[in-house]
Amino acid sequence: MIYVALPYDQPRRASFYLSMEEHIARHFYEDEYFFMWQVEPLALVGRNQLIDTEINLDYCKKHNIDVLRRKSGGGCVYADMGNVMFSYVTKDENVNFTFNKYLTTIVRVLNRLGIDAVASGRNDILIDGKKVSGNAFYHVPGRSIVHGTMLYDTNMDHMMGSITPANEKLISKGVQSIRQRIALLKDYTGISLSEFKSAVRETLCNQELKLTDTDIEAISEIEKEYLSPEFIYGNNPRYTVIRHRRIEGVGEFEVQIELKNDTIKAINMMGDYFLTGDIDNRLLTPLKNVRLNEEAIAAALPDRVDDIIMNLTKKDLIELIIKP
Repeated sequence: MIYVALPYDQPRRASFYLSMEEHIARHFYEDEYFFMWQVEPLALVGRNQLIDTEINLDYCKKHNIDVLRRKSGGGCVYADMGNVMFSYVTKDENVNFTFNKYLTTIVRVLNRLGIDAVASGRNDILIDGKKVSGNAFYHVPGRSIVHGTMLYDTNMDHMMGSITPANEKLISKGVQSIRQRIALLKDYTGISLSEFKSAVRETLCNQELKLTDTDIEAISEIEKEYLSPEFIYGNNPRYTVIRHRRIEGVGEFEVQIELKNDTIKAINMMGDYFLTGDIDNRLLTPLKNVRLNEEAIAAALPDRVDDIIMNLTKKDLIELIIKP
């Protein structure tokens, strides 16, 4: 695996590193690529989440916590200089295979350091049953990107203050406190965060690719999208119907539908589910101008939707859209 390094060190926002992933995925094809990064306090929402329901914006503003959106699905995460972010770019396009390979690799690194970590659920790494790493996935043409957090000595007060979890999500996990279900790596190892990063790099990577100033310019162009208010906060039409539902093993959904004469004029699907395909062109666009009934929606949708949203069945999707 090739480690991707920047030509010089300087403070950067998460938007830069997310753009860096895209640039690598679109322009470097010969191998698998990996890099690590750290940022000042950040609340980062998933591709299809509503910021107002996931983030305490007043708290973030008061404490100078950056608020950004990523292009992968999944839930909101908090990051700061007390944790490290991983980015992994590969040619593998099968989501389960890619995720399993990545999680197994990171768990193996932790095990070699004497840390009893295991992969669990859709995207987590656990120590003593507590989450120490959460990860997400998305495609660009021909490539897959996995990125995630590794909590070392994160500011737990800022994490709890900035992220507003849905009560239903907490209840479904049987836990009433974020702190009770989060592990910090520093409590399970005597090595520093810097030493941990070195161990990860030495274990995973045997080559280095140093980006050029031309690469930096291209990354900065991609970054403009991540920094646009439309991308961060969304620019949604006025919806007349809103459905809330949690589907076990899939995620939490809020479906927003604009109806006119019982016909879908616009539809949006927010939540912490995992995207594995093109939701806009394969799910949302085909539903426009379709009658809001089971038969019409079934005819408009593809036969399978679990290659677009992980573990979601067509039956559950139809019920999600039509049932109050």
